[in-house]
Amino acid sequence: MYKSIILPPAKEDIRDAALWYDEKQKGLGKRFINQVREKVYFIKQNPQTGSVRYDNVRTMVLNVFPFMMHYTINEDSETIIISAVLHTSRNPEIWSER
Repeated sequence: MYKSIILPPAKEDIRDAALWYDEKQKGLGKRFINQVREKVYFIKQNPQTGSVRYDNVRTMVLNVFPFMMHYTINEDSETIIISAVLHTSRNPEIWSER
C-alpha cells in the first residue's frame, strides 16, 4: 500500500468544508472528514484508479459529498500527494494556483 501526504492547502480545503457542513447540520462535518479518510485509504490501495485530469494530476470524486480530490503519484517513494479537495462546482484550475 502506498503512503499518503496531504498538503497544507488540501488540509485547509478539508477543514473549511467540514466547518461549513457542521454549520448546516451538526455532525455532518465529521461525516465529510470520514468520507475523505475513506477515499484516501482507497487511493492508497488503488493509486492508478483516479482519472488523469491535468498532466500527471489525477482526480477522484468522494462517494457522498460533491468534492473532488486532486492528487499525484510518486512511484519512486510509493507516495500519494493530495494537493486539493475542492467542491465540484468550483473552477478546477484553482488547484494549479497552489
